Amino acid sequence: MSKRIAVVGAGIGGLTLAIDLQRKGMDVQIYEQTSVLREVGAAVALSANATRFYEGRFGMAEQLGEKWAEVDGLIFRDGLTGEQIARLSSRDEYRRRYGAPYAGIHRADLQAVLFGALDTTSLHLSKRLTGIDDTGTAARLTFEDGDDAEADLVIGADGAKSLTRRLLLGYDDARYSGCTAARGIVAPELMPSLPDPGAIQFWMGPGGHLLHYPIGNGDQNFFLVKRESMPWAEKEWVVPAQDGRHIEPFAHWAPAVVEMISAVPVREQWALVYRPPLTHWSDGRVTLLGDAAHATVPHHGQGANQSIEDAIVLSDLLSETTDWDRARTEYEQRRRYRTRKVTDAAVTTGEVLHLPDGKRAQERNARLADADAFDRHLDWIHSFRADEEVPETRVIGS
Repeated sequence: MSKRIAVVGAGIGGLTLAIDLQRKGMDVQIYEQTSVLREVGAAVALSANATRFYEGRFGMAEQLGEKWAEVDGLIFRDGLTGEQIARLSSRDEYRRRYGAPYAGIHRADLQAVLFGALDTTSLHLSKRLTGIDDTGTAARLTFEDGDDAEADLVIGADGAKSLTRRLLLGYDDARYSGCTAARGIVAPELMPSLPDPGAIQFWMGPGGHLLHYPIGNGDQNFFLVKRESMPWAEKEWVVPAQDGRHIEPFAHWAPAVVEMISAVPVREQWALVYRPPLTHWSDGRVTLLGDAAHATVPHHGQGANQSIEDAIVLSDLLSETTDWDRARTEYEQRRRYRTRKVTDAAVTTGEVLHLPDGKRAQERNARLADADAFDRHLDWIHSFRADEEVPETRVIGS
């Protein structure tokens, strides 16, 4: 009898893993807690370290090409004046260099394409996980509706609020980063002042930044981040937003910034949380993937991309051997240092984006404007090939 794999969570990472394993003839069942397949968040930016697998291995170039918008350059601006500080790469240069695009896409559109490639009989909705027990011969999953299932391997791909991780550790280890965020999608006619709408752009300023990028049909997805001076006082990490409150700290910023963040209602305020890095994220028949394993702040835009890298590595290892204990161990070794380096860089990037005016901000701007800035700061992320490269495997974390 073939070994059974249970994937908890039908987000980007979970679906990517399930599709690749199913194409290799493996028995995979996906358990999703929501009653309707939907993605959390408005949109996602996918870099070449992820898109190369969708275009190449999965053969989705045409389907995704109809949905996403390829980014034409990475621009850094002074958030208050709007002055361009640096422009890195271009759409054509990026494709030539990495053989795959840097693209923005609505999460629902990406999920729909992935869902179309899935054996849909393997997807089980309204399955909120309540427990995982090792019976000695299998892992037994129990769900809130009273159902249960068995698998030889359970992969928790259930996001930053992962219940699988909580069951594995015995506690919730989420920590507040000190930043809050608001997000929205804006139609092009509501942003007449926006320069370079085809680029992904960071508008930097003291204590905050605005990130936005195109996602198709001329729409822009924005992510507005503010560094707070007080601890997060709410019980939940996502709370209803107070009307217009997100605009106040940025009301004196460049007109294009104010125009964008004022164009649509913001319904929610997000506390940006992270989880401490783990030395190990597997135990017995259970392992973790994506944000469930290594959630961090989103200042490098790599959350979804790292989950896709995880999925490719884990899929390849599971299909290459029947010794799944060894496969899980090698999966952690191959992914631990890479993901830790990315998550650490995201924290540093947030600090750099929010520098107060002065000498350090001037030094940052000069480094970004250097002709080799992309090579120095970003190439190691975008050029990475998860199916070929084995990064350093030293043990780090706690």
